[in-house]
Amino acid sequence: MNLIDGLQNAINYMEDNITEDIDYDKIAEVACSSRFYFQRIFQIICGYTIGEYIRSRRLSLAAEELYNKNVKVIDVAFKYGYNSCESFSRAFTKFHGISPSQVKSGNSNLKSFSKLSMKIVIEGGKDMNYRIEKTDEFTIIAKRARY
Repeated sequence: MNLIDGLQNAINYMEDNITEDIDYDKIAEVACSSRFYFQRIFQIICGYTIGEYIRSRRLSLAAEELYNKNVKVIDVAFKYGYNSCESFSRAFTKFHGISPSQVKSGNSNLKSFSKLSMKIVIEGGKDMNYRIEKTDEFTIIAKRARY
């Protein structure tokens, strides 16, 4: 299994178990990697830690559920792994900028953190014919503008 397939398998595992208590060792096992190596590679490639990814996904899904369904805030908090309504409210407000109860009232601007999908794009590697020529000295003039 290559690196990209391993990362995608781990992401799929996290998504499938997003409402459960996720073990980092199991994530690394799904990716066919050690925990240390996987955590470092994930952070280098994605730009955030596994914990930040899981937290952001949970809070995004929680907001969607609060907005679209008639559910209690405490039920959503427990579903997405928070031990108390207060800790969920603090994390939710920090992430979305509004409290969970404000989402239920309607007009709300929420953040969405979408699922990762790993793809690899390799460009270049094409032959190019070129010629080196010697010329006399010349001046280059350019206009610089900041937008």
